[in-house]
Amino acid sequence: MAEPKGWGRGGNSARWDNLARGLYRFRSNRLSMLGLLMLLFILFVAVFAPLIAPFPQDASGATNVLERLQAPSETHLFGTDKIGRDIFSRVVMGTGLALQVGTVIILLATTIGVTIGAISGYAGGWLDDLLMRITDIFLTVPALVLAIAISAALGKGIINAMIGISLVWWPGFARLTRSLVLSLREEPFVEAAYGIGAGHARIIFRHILPNAVSPIIIKMTTDFGFAVLTAAALGFIGLGAQPPTPEWGAMINDGRRYFPDEWWIATFPGLAIWLMVFSWNLIGDGLRDVLDPRSRR
Repeated sequence: MAEPKGWGRGGNSARWDNLARGLYRFRSNRLSMLGLLMLLFILFVAVFAPLIAPFPQDASGATNVLERLQAPSETHLFGTDKIGRDIFSRVVMGTGLALQVGTVIILLATTIGVTIGAISGYAGGWLDDLLMRITDIFLTVPALVLAIAISAALGKGIINAMIGISLVWWPGFARLTRSLVLSLREEPFVEAAYGIGAGHARIIFRHILPNAVSPIIIKMTTDFGFAVLTAAALGFIGLGAQPPTPEWGAMINDGRRYFPDEWWIATFPGLAIWLMVFSWNLIGDGLRDVLDPRSRR
């Protein structure tokens, strides 16, 4: 059986050489390394949040009205909100939730989009036209507007928000996967698989998609931060996580009515969202150097 492109002893050697060069470029790129350090910091905070947060109970409904609306101080590094909850503790405790939300959204969207795109590009004909017209319908409506509509129809809550965002995020993955499959399905290793009687599912998932995984991973990485941002937008308008869950978008909404006098209530959750989005964007740019052959020299 003919081996897929890049497989075999010589193919493995070339692949490892390319990977080594890509990793070197990643390490040489200061912005990529900055993104990696930021992401590691975020992961550290998420894992050890109960130990880092000085008032972890403030993330689960505790109140202290006597300390409401206090400015940042040694006791409350990020100040307190309208019912005396420590903003720093709530931001820290919300880090894990933000990562979970982004992970679920991207995994669901990738699964849906890659499946539809692979079937569309491989099958061609009327099925390709049908699936791409459905994809186009989703793409014609702004993603945030459609996510709001779906989430509102499903009801308030973080799970429904993740489902709603996933259902509007898959078209980009479908388009990308279709284009990759169209370029790969005529390759010699696919024709060889045809020749030995391999089934359609085996050809798609064992021969075509493994050779298309790099651009998909790059898109997953760059989209992660924006998925978190979209989830925060739904939380801001009350369709995401419900109180007292320390969701960053909802925290910004709580603080907007006190802005600019009590600026810290909305500012620090906003900075947390920015840090999350920025770090994933830098990581995505770095991974493009590692995984995208067109970026190598």
